[in-house]
Amino acid sequence: MGQRKSKPSGVDQEAIPRIRFSASEEGPPNYSSHHFDTTGQDRDATRLQLPPTIVFGDSDAADRASERRDSKQELRRSSIYSTMDLVPQLDLYANSLHCRQSRSRPSLEALRKAFDDAELGNHTDDPGVDSVPASGNDDVQAPQARKAPVRFGWVTGVMIRCMLNIWGVILFLRLSWITSQAGILLTWLIILMSVLVTSVTALSVSAIATNGRVASGGAYFMISRTLGPEMGGPIGMVFSFANALACALNTVGFAETVRDLLKEFDIVMVDKTNDLRIVGAITVTLLLLISLAGMEWEAKTQILFFLVLIVSFCNYFVGTVIPPHPEKQAMGIFNYRTEIFINNLQPDWRGSEGKFFHAFFHAFAIFFPSTIGILSGANISGDLKDPATAIPKGTLMAIFWTTMSYLAISATIGSCVVRDASGRLNDSLTGNVTEGCAGLACKLGWNFTQCIESQTCDFGLANDKKVLGHVSGFYYLVTAGVVAASLSSALAFLVSAPKVFQCLCRDNIYPYIGFFAKGYGKNDEPLRAYLLCYFIALAVILIAELDAIAALISNFFLCSYALINFSCFHASITNSPGWRPSFHYYSKWTALFGAVISVVLMFLLTWWAALITFCIIFFLLGYVTYNKPKVNWGSSLQAGRYNMALSYSVALSGVEDHVKNFRPQCLVLTGPPNQRPALVDFVGSFTKHISLMICGDILMEPDRQSQPQNETDRLVKWLNKRKVRSFYTPFTGDSLRAGARHLLQASGLGKLKPNTVVLGFKTNWRESSVESLEDYINTIYDTFDSNYCLCVLRMMDGLDISDQFDCEVNQGFEPDEPIEHEHHHSPERDSGAGPSEDTPDQQVRTVFQNDQGKKTIDVYWISDDGGLTLLVPYLLTRRKHWRQSKVRVFIIGDQHNMEEGRKEMISLLNRFRLDFHDVIVMTDSEKLPHTKHLRRFDDIIAPYMLKEEQQDGVSPEELRQRCPWKISNKELEALRLKSERKVRLNEVIRRNSQHAALVLVSLPVPQSDCPSALYMAWLDTLTYGLHCPAVLIRGNQQNVLTFYCQ
Repeated sequence: MGQRKSKPSGVDQEAIPRIRFSASEEGPPNYSSHHFDTTGQDRDATRLQLPPTIVFGDSDAADRASERRDSKQELRRSSIYSTMDLVPQLDLYANSLHCRQSRSRPSLEALRKAFDDAELGNHTDDPGVDSVPASGNDDVQAPQARKAPVRFGWVTGVMIRCMLNIWGVILFLRLSWITSQAGILLTWLIILMSVLVTSVTALSVSAIATNGRVASGGAYFMISRTLGPEMGGPIGMVFSFANALACALNTVGFAETVRDLLKEFDIVMVDKTNDLRIVGAITVTLLLLISLAGMEWEAKTQILFFLVLIVSFCNYFVGTVIPPHPEKQAMGIFNYRTEIFINNLQPDWRGSEGKFFHAFFHAFAIFFPSTIGILSGANISGDLKDPATAIPKGTLMAIFWTTMSYLAISATIGSCVVRDASGRLNDSLTGNVTEGCAGLACKLGWNFTQCIESQTCDFGLANDKKVLGHVSGFYYLVTAGVVAASLSSALAFLVSAPKVFQCLCRDNIYPYIGFFAKGYGKNDEPLRAYLLCYFIALAVILIAELDAIAALISNFFLCSYALINFSCFHASITNSPGWRPSFHYYSKWTALFGAVISVVLMFLLTWWAALITFCIIFFLLGYVTYNKPKVNWGSSLQAGRYNMALSYSVALSGVEDHVKNFRPQCLVLTGPPNQRPALVDFVGSFTKHISLMICGDILMEPDRQSQPQNETDRLVKWLNKRKVRSFYTPFTGDSLRAGARHLLQASGLGKLKPNTVVLGFKTNWRESSVESLEDYINTIYDTFDSNYCLCVLRMMDGLDISDQFDCEVNQGFEPDEPIEHEHHHSPERDSGAGPSEDTPDQQVRTVFQNDQGKKTIDVYWISDDGGLTLLVPYLLTRRKHWRQSKVRVFIIGDQHNMEEGRKEMISLLNRFRLDFHDVIVMTDSEKLPHTKHLRRFDDIIAPYMLKEEQQDGVSPEELRQRCPWKISNKELEALRLKSERKVRLNEVIRRNSQHAALVLVSLPVPQSDCPSALYMAWLDTLTYGLHCPAVLIRGNQQNVLTFYCQ
């Protein structure tokens, strides 16, 4: 990379770059840095002003020719608005380009500051703009050119590959038997049913492949990037394994052909089974060597196989019109005959009489695996020149031509060959004597009655698996076609499995497989994955028990088809703006049909294999869901969650509130949540899976300027790691009160809006400035004025843990204890240092995460606030850590009617259906407190008392406006009784709740004439001396509990 240079005011004539425009039909104009013709009035260099143009790559003619083949010459041209602003170009939207360093457009901050730097010609390095090389006279050494990787078009890369995979051994060895069993008509129905599933899947694949750039990974890449890693990971693992097994199966098909061919020449190496293993092992080893040679050699081998197959087909069709000699007629081959065609139109189920459904789907199960090759082209998507064009065109064309070939071969073979023949020449009829002759062959001059009745016929459609070879002009050309079909399919699967598995390994979804992600060579060949696939296929070949594995393979591929179709449907139904496939010939409903029919076919073909497949998928899905890989691919599941959340939120807005559905939806003024974990854990204990929780962070102006850009993401990750279901909302404010007021008005959405404010107790309020104290108290006042419920949590050791770490403190939330770090006095943070250097992201354990055992939760229900004071402890006891805790309710009463008041409260609690352990009536709450406690209270408020000289000649209104936190003697005397009762209540609480796990006390509502310092002293006094968390709580005087059913 180079650097940006601005033009000097005076430009040398020879140094002015000349730009030549060359346009062609292939693409947009190409720009090269030759020189302008300097004749004419533009000779004056000072009058010639060119916008800065930065060119990537060499400017020689030979290099430009190479770039046209590989990539466009890259430019960074300035917009007419600003020299820092860039015109639209591809590189700004690409995450990364091969052999280039990724670049980004200038940030808004850079554009805002561009006038001072770029506009004046003083270009400086800016983090929002990547430095780029300038094309000038500087000697810049070009990077060493890499050899371009081999890329394939839609014919050789997709169509031929898919056709070879679809033209498997089933075409040559099983299609004739299916035609004899099901008849021509039902055989066509089987073919068309299979094609329907594959065609719908191909349409879905085409839509997904054209919705953005498709990298390597094939079906796994498409599913995972559409449905996310939860569904993509399991199907990637299963699909890779299925391709490896399919390679083994096709290799065994080839080995069987070779073994039978050797048997015809009386050659036996060991025995029937071991010969199969020997030939299979040698074959799969040779295929591995071809794969290791590179994709270019593999593609050439596939073309060779394709040519062999075409010759084989031509040989077969020529053979159907050659007049048969007696040896062929003895095998039941008579060329095209109308009576044979009509007779073979109808089915002739053998061995399944009276069980049409079972026999039909048995034939379908045998044929359907021949269609699983439609993803062969997509599986090597990383080796295609243009996957978005090649995959749709090549896959659909392959399906069309292979379908035509299957239909043609089933119709022609059913028109030329009878179902049963003996192969004996002496079974021919002499003259027109047909008495005692059974079967269609009697009309053709042959009597196969004996073998038909004894069911010993060795030839004909129903008995001879190699009937296509016998019909053809030259038998061994069809044998060559079988060899080419099996080897081409095996080679394609041997290439597909490692490519898909390599992509899966690189995504780090599953552990211990990253070793196989490494690629080698210009095509990034997965050599390690090749060896893994080879050993899997070799093991399966040596086991030689393939019948059960064949059923599993069909189900694995059908499961992949189902998920591909569902991916297309789900992406369409979510209406995400990012779903913009350039292939328009698909429908979300056909995709859904393809998904459903694929699942149905899985159970109709082999139900036990379908169950095994789903068990494997669910196991792998459970692991990914539990592990939660850190990837974000913009999946349709994310879009679906957004749609659901939006729909439910809008629908919820039209629902009227009801007391039975009340939930404490909390706005928690935590500041940075990781600095007050106890406050976060307390609220999370009774809101998780129940109601809304928002952590509000009020940022002062210095905090906002110095806060790192990723601070919000870091704190959200901290909440997620702590398993707290909460939103995090930072908000800029001039003060705590201003920010809290804005949060009260702006936070939430519709009915998902906070109704309860939770904040921590200001433990250091006596050491804080009066402005900070007034700010805190006014926040409480604003909460009540906004008709919100309020909770204030006080911990014995304070809430703020920032003093335990070397970190800065949010100025909106002062720490509970003074911090004596040297850097605390610095007004600004060093934003250049990462957040991990300032505030550790470690999870500090709090008391609310511990098991509370059988301790008590003491509720001092002093004032009826609507029931919130009782509802919060009930919600706490539904959590695992608080489940065994006993709830005790304390109420105020007198000695005379204590028992009556207790029974009345028990009756009320029972009707509320709240679990409680005991109700205790406090009869001594109105006694005078101890003198030492009153003296402590007086000492607390003493610094905030108005002196006598300050009170003389000043009206109370003016005094209140000037010093709202100050307490006059008159006000103190007027509120003396309230103060004494709060001191006395603290004595009662400390006596009764020495061993409680949590104490909740009704929060007094401040009157408008109450000084802020006096009210803060009341809150301090109520919770003083407790050795457990204390919560001052107050509802908004509206019912949150009811004992009615409506």
